[in-house]
Amino acid sequence: MEISIFAHMTENRSNDLKWKTLSSSYIHKGPWATLRADKCEMPDGRIVPEYYVLEYPNWVNAVALTEDNKIIMVKQYRHAANIVSLEIPGGVIDGDEEPAFAMRRELLEETGYEFNDIELLSVVYANPSTGTNHTYCYLAKGGKKVQGQSLDEHEEIIVEEYTIAEVKQLLADNKIAQSLHCTGLFYALMKLGELK
Repeated sequence: MEISIFAHMTENRSNDLKWKTLSSSYIHKGPWATLRADKCEMPDGRIVPEYYVLEYPNWVNAVALTEDNKIIMVKQYRHAANIVSLEIPGGVIDGDEEPAFAMRRELLEETGYEFNDIELLSVVYANPSTGTNHTYCYLAKGGKKVQGQSLDEHEEIIVEEYTIAEVKQLLADNKIAQSLHCTGLFYALMKLGELK
């Protein structure tokens, strides 16, 4: 009884934390990122005159296991961070695509592998303080190589395969820099019973 009363009180207090958006104005609109400024009212009536929000499209990523239980990883250059990044496959959801369809498409385009067994593990936000978008993290199993890569104009991606033990060591050695991909790996390893 006490726990349910406490949970109800906490939920009510959480709802009291929400801000009200009074107005929004766009500073920049682009295909990959849009910047707007919101005028907000806090619960106690204080006004935040300009709160900057980045609107991004939603993303997908997947821990993708081949038929022989290897994890497919991709290497690509990430200009903003100026690094060659070891990542799990993923990308932007195009328009009204269903997230699972987008994930299958991205896997095929980036790696040439096809997956029929795909499971949603989590939905996470990269940075909910400034960004609107979220990422659907999947576990894909039984991957078969069915074609070559079909990359976008500015994509250069190297496909590599690692054992589960090797990926765990890469994480332990801080060799995977993309935080959303570390999150996807965490959920997948937990699902596979590999976190010990």
